[in-house]
Amino acid sequence: MYVCLCNGVTDKAIREAVDGGARSWREVRESTGCATQCGKCACVGKALTREAVVTTMVEASQDLAYAV
Repeated sequence: MYVCLCNGVTDKAIREAVDGGARSWREVRESTGCATQCGKCACVGKALTREAVVTTMVEASQDLAYAV
């Protein structure tokens, strides 16, 4: 789905930015260009960023091994 029509940024691009190491809305915005024109997409972009970061952190925590 297109999130930012001005710059052609999709939800997939936002998730890929988070997978690539972005952990904040600012980092996602800088790497994708989302919300740098009119800004109408900022709310949706922020929500997708939050969701992607949480998902990434949960997946990362499941990969941790603990000594018993």
